Amino acid sequence: MMGIDDMRSAAEAILFACGDAIETERIAQALGVDSPTAEKVLKSLSDKLDENGSGLCVLKLGNMHQLCARTQYAEVIRDVLETKKNTPLSPAAFEVLAVVAYNQPVTKAFIEQIRGVDCSGVLATLSQRGLIQEMGRLDLPGRPLIYGTTPEFLRCFCLSSLADLPELPDRQKGEDSGDVQLSFSSLVAEETD
Repeated sequence: MMGIDDMRSAAEAILFACGDAIETERIAQALGVDSPTAEKVLKSLSDKLDENGSGLCVLKLGNMHQLCARTQYAEVIRDVLETKKNTPLSPAAFEVLAVVAYNQPVTKAFIEQIRGVDCSGVLATLSQRGLIQEMGRLDLPGRPLIYGTTPEFLRCFCLSSLADLPELPDRQKGEDSGDVQLSFSSLVAEETD
């Protein structure tokens, strides 16, 4: 049986080697412990990285964890990797993303009913960026696709789970959905300040 220091180091190595988010259960299996113990080990690793002023942090994304660079180092990392900033999401993309995030799983028809316009192109863009994904089909005539957000969505908006989404303002049905987009925009602005 490994000690806490060895488990913490092993968890760090696993997260580094995976690169992407990995389920807590898989880390627990690799460490030979139960999920609650793995959660404690990952929390200890996160605290140790914070305490040491590391450029890395552990993100909790629902039931997954990922080792990432801290957001304050994004510019210097971009400079070294010579990557360009992603083009920002359009207001229409924010609106569709908000409808999906707050109502998932949803169909394209549901999104279009709320927005009042076709959203095929926006759904394709959000899927390509990995922010939403197809989650199956409804058992209705035509078997429409249903969409939901991804762990990448949580990571991009610095959320641990969908429960961390900002509260929507109280609005009457049928009113403009611009405040939903504003909620996401303000969340992004808060994270980048």
